[in-house]
Amino acid sequence: MAGQFEATIEIDRPVAEVFAFLADGENDPKFSPRVQKIEKTTDGPTAVGTVYRSTVKDAGMTTHREFKITEFVPDAKIRWAEQSKNAVTAAEGGYDFEPVSATRTKLRIFNVLEGHGFGKVIAGFALSAARKDAPHFAERIKKAVEAS
Repeated sequence: MAGQFEATIEIDRPVAEVFAFLADGENDPKFSPRVQKIEKTTDGPTAVGTVYRSTVKDAGMTTHREFKITEFVPDAKIRWAEQSKNAVTAAEGGYDFEPVSATRTKLRIFNVLEGHGFGKVIAGFALSAARKDAPHFAERIKKAVEAS
């Protein structure tokens, strides 16, 4: 296992709005430039068991990824696990939501990266890049949520 990266940021929106925005995985391209396309492949609203399939570009390589929602607690927590088997995957990831006030939310995001096959060689580099970008990633989420 490569390890975990995380970031925490405060967003000027109520927790219910931040949760609703991030619970819709189809919003990911609004804050993640690596996501070229994403779609929900299961019916109904996002809940435990919902699956999202995406096309992403990392380090010049395009890959297809599939994530399953493993925990879903409205206005508090979302967890996911990558189902696809790419060189480096997010074995676990999530958002934690905490109301700071009626109009402000503290958001924590994290991903646990894991290498498979050749990915074991490059997972450390991917983790290092993700850790370096984590504060910027959180800032992009903040801007996207506040603009919605």
